[in-house]
Amino acid sequence: MSSAGDRGSAARRRFGLHAGLALVCALVLLPPLWVLRTSLLPEQLSYSGEIMPAFTLENYSGLMAGRFGQSYLNSLIVAVGSVVLALPFAATTGYAFARFRTGGRWARFAVLATQMLPPVALVLPVFSLFRALELSNSLIGLVIVYAALNLPFLTWILMGFFEGIPVDLEWAAMTDGATAWGAFWRIVLPVSLPGIAAAGVLGFILAWNEFLFALVLTGPATATIPVALAALQTSNGVAIAKVSAGVVLAVLPLAIASRFIQRFLVQGLTFGSVK
Repeated sequence: MSSAGDRGSAARRRFGLHAGLALVCALVLLPPLWVLRTSLLPEQLSYSGEIMPAFTLENYSGLMAGRFGQSYLNSLIVAVGSVVLALPFAATTGYAFARFRTGGRWARFAVLATQMLPPVALVLPVFSLFRALELSNSLIGLVIVYAALNLPFLTWILMGFFEGIPVDLEWAAMTDGATAWGAFWRIVLPVSLPGIAAAGVLGFILAWNEFLFALVLTGPATATIPVALAALQTSNGVAIAKVSAGVVLAVLPLAIASRFIQRFLVQGLTFGSVK
């Protein structure tokens, strides 16, 4: 009897655990699924309580045919460009901190301290500087700003990855005649590719989602996705169906990038944690 009672108690615990997990999953998945559902409805049915009273792709086609499509392309250019610009500087700076202790702890702290400044304290000086340099209302200016904003963050991430690579690999390469730069280029970078991929994805996400600098430094022709989404609010109210379609389109590149490099992302994020 005791054995049967134990089995029954264990079954009830498992049922309760699975029920709780199912409830948590439902709570997490319901908002994005409801946004997807709203994006597929005509505007006049967007506030309907029915699950799927109609189906249309007009919200997506209307957005991409208008100015939103150009903003989508702008975001891709700016996010990719900022990552491409920042990663080489982050990799070399992170390697110098990890291997040669360049500048000591003060230099590391100085790089990290730049992330403590709120963006609102930087946006006006940056706007004045870029207007003087004729870089405002341009994608190039936004690429430079995002690369500069993300550089300290990417430097610290890559520094942790490089510290997790055994220095014996570089010594062995230099024993065979490689220079310090050659060991870094031929040994360290290939080994740390998962970490670089993880840093690149995180930098892409930060640049893709940034709103304040994009709002101040861009115009109608150079606006990015966050600014374009905010512009969907009109004098007649919020077109919730189009906003939902825009949110789905905005999340899509992030979901695709994370899915295709998920293995590298997880490996890279845990690479520097094991010493």
